[in-house]
Amino acid sequence: MLSMKPLTPRQQEILRFIQDYGEREGFPPTITEIARAIGVSSAHGVREQLRALARKGAIELIPNAARGIRLLQAENSYELPIIGQVAAGQPMLAEQHIIGHCRLDPRIFRQRADYLLQVRGMSMRDAGILDGDLLGVRRTPEARSGQIVVARLHDEVTVKTLRLKGSLAYLEPANPDFSPIVVDLEKQELCIEGVMAGLIRPRVD
Repeated sequence: MLSMKPLTPRQQEILRFIQDYGEREGFPPTITEIARAIGVSSAHGVREQLRALARKGAIELIPNAARGIRLLQAENSYELPIIGQVAAGQPMLAEQHIIGHCRLDPRIFRQRADYLLQVRGMSMRDAGILDGDLLGVRRTPEARSGQIVVARLHDEVTVKTLRLKGSLAYLEPANPDFSPIVVDLEKQELCIEGVMAGLIRPRVD
C-alpha cells in the first residue's frame, strides 16, 4: 500500500484504476475518465476522493492540469537518465546527451523503460505527445507496425508511429502540419532505437 493511512473501498478502487490506467496508457486518467470507470456522474465527488488520496499520501495532485495526478514513489522506484538532443552518429545514451535523471515508480509505465527522451516539436501532438514531454523508451532494435518508436534516419532521431508495408517503412506524424517520412528499406537504413513505454508531462509551476 502506498499510503500509511487506510483507504476506503472507494479510494482503493480509484487508486487501482489510476495505477492500471497509467500502466496501460502511459499517463494518468482525467477526472471524467475516473468517474466513468467507477460508475458515478459527479466529477465533484471524484475530486473529493482524489483530495483524500492526496492527504493520505497515495497521490500528488498537480493544479491546473487535465491529467494532474501523480502516483507517489514506491520503495522499489528506479532512476532513469533523461536524454536531450542527440548528436549525429552518436549513441543515444552517450554521456553528453544526458541532461538529468528522474526517479520513477515502475508502475507508471505499461512496461519498464530504459531511458526518458525529451520530446522536441509538435509532430506527435494529436497522439498526446507535446514539446517538452518526456517519452519513456524501452530499448529494442525491433518494432511492430503501429507502435510509436524512436527512430534514427540519416543520423537524425525522431519520434513517430511506425507503419510497415512491404519493403517500405512509414514514419507517421500525428499532426496534419507534418508529412510522413517514407523509407525504402531496400535502399535506406532505418535504425529503431526503441519503442514508447509511456509518457511524462513535466510539472510547470
